[in-house]
Amino acid sequence: MNTGRLVEGMEQHQIRLYLLAIVAGGLFGWLVPAAAEPLELSINPVLGLLLFATFLGIPFGKIGQAVRDVRFMATVMILNFLIVPVIVFTLSRFVADDQALLVGVMMVLLAPCIDYVIVFSGLAGGSSDRLLAAAPLLMLTQMLLLPLYLLIFIGPDLVSAIEPGPFIEALVVLIIIPLVAAALTQRWAGRALAARRIMALMQGLMVPLMMLTLAIVIGSQIVGVGQELRSLLAVIPIYIAFLVIMVPVGMVAARTARLDAGSTTAVVFSGATRNSLVVLPLALALPEPLALVALVVVTQTLVELLGMVTYVKALPRLIPRNITSHA
Repeated sequence: MNTGRLVEGMEQHQIRLYLLAIVAGGLFGWLVPAAAEPLELSINPVLGLLLFATFLGIPFGKIGQAVRDVRFMATVMILNFLIVPVIVFTLSRFVADDQALLVGVMMVLLAPCIDYVIVFSGLAGGSSDRLLAAAPLLMLTQMLLLPLYLLIFIGPDLVSAIEPGPFIEALVVLIIIPLVAAALTQRWAGRALAARRIMALMQGLMVPLMMLTLAIVIGSQIVGVGQELRSLLAVIPIYIAFLVIMVPVGMVAARTARLDAGSTTAVVFSGATRNSLVVLPLALALPEPLALVALVVVTQTLVELLGMVTYVKALPRLIPRNITSHA
């Protein structure tokens, strides 16, 4: 099998491969608990590489045109940063008496996904190109608003215990550097074969990189999840409820904006899929009394990936393909 067919085959079966990576990472982490620390240290480098590959797919030359797609952009931004926070605050009341669970639920559910949401949306017939163009704006906005939301919803006393350093480091290392590197590589590709080869290589590595990231994240945290399973069971119904609620909410938001079927699917996925992989390094940097937060975030990843499999099967049936966009 040549490289092209191999990449195509991986893309065709990527959901199964992601689930396989989760199982493999979980088994390795459980059987070799001493590997947890080195795996945890490798999360940021692998995640940064994954985001670089993701950002390479963003048509930077067309971002101006994408931003001018006012109805889609406005719908995604309003849904994620005005409507979702209200839903998250309501659902979080069920764990409001436990600080670590509350902070974990808030951190992960308030941050919209900017990586594998593009993949899952595309598999369900969503407008992945629009989500790609929206990714930088979604990421930068959540990094700015997440501390504010935590301050409002959790209170200044608890937020004061959270150091701003990890947030700034994550913004620079995981977002700004990969984003600038991707933009420069794209520009370089217009006149250099080496840059075009880098872009082709990274595109071919997208599925393996996502598998590696998921395996490392799960492997590094699975022992802790097992040890705190009783506490973590409290957040699973919240995550499931969020996934269920966001389907009609996203559809209504898209219908209000009079978006077509592909954009409606993309809006639903954007509202439901959370940025757990990027939030996790922030959670790992929290002080010891909030150590459980990282496991709360990882639990969301596990629930969400199963939810995304359901979304891919269900949303094409729930969203009529004959919906057209209206100016």
